[in-house]
Amino acid sequence: MSRHTPRTPLLACLLLLSACYQPGRFVWVDDYREPQVQGQGDENYLIRKGDVLNVNVWNQRDISSRIRVRDDGRISLPLLNDVDAAGQTPAALAHAMEVKLKDLVANPVVTVMVDEAQPIKIAVLGEVRNPGKKLLDAGSGPLQALSEAGGFTDYARDDAIYVLRKEPGYSTPVRIRFTWPALTRSEGSGPTFRLKTGDVVVVE
Repeated sequence: MSRHTPRTPLLACLLLLSACYQPGRFVWVDDYREPQVQGQGDENYLIRKGDVLNVNVWNQRDISSRIRVRDDGRISLPLLNDVDAAGQTPAALAHAMEVKLKDLVANPVVTVMVDEAQPIKIAVLGEVRNPGKKLLDAGSGPLQALSEAGGFTDYARDDAIYVLRKEPGYSTPVRIRFTWPALTRSEGSGPTFRLKTGDVVVVE
């Protein structure tokens, strides 16, 4: 009688486990709702250190300026001391500046536009050919991240692409799930999803 354990049951178990693959907790990208930033309005871009802004104060050319956000996240303009800019939307920053100018300018109207956006810093991990930290143009999505990482390995699941994102009020990152077919066929909200600095893309 052979002492070797038959491999057929073991192989069958492995195939069964693969077929019954169950990922951890996640939210499909089509069901994901990005938390709204107070004062955000229709804008969703958060100003970052190093961004170049066009600040225009209506009918006040001496105050209007094209300025870069400093390493401390602030900007300075004539008549105004340091103003916190990083982490705010352009609309929120414009409103904050209008409040500061009320005692100096009659009925100030401020518009803020991002003239030069800094690259976003993310990481791509898991079943990709070139994992690691990546720099992407502002507005890039999962497809651009996967391209920078050299594409999938032979073991990657095309329905198990995740973006891990830290959000206020959560102790652990939110896991947002994507599928490759939906991304490449422009189906659902996946193709228009925009990555942010600090996001981690994981392919299982």
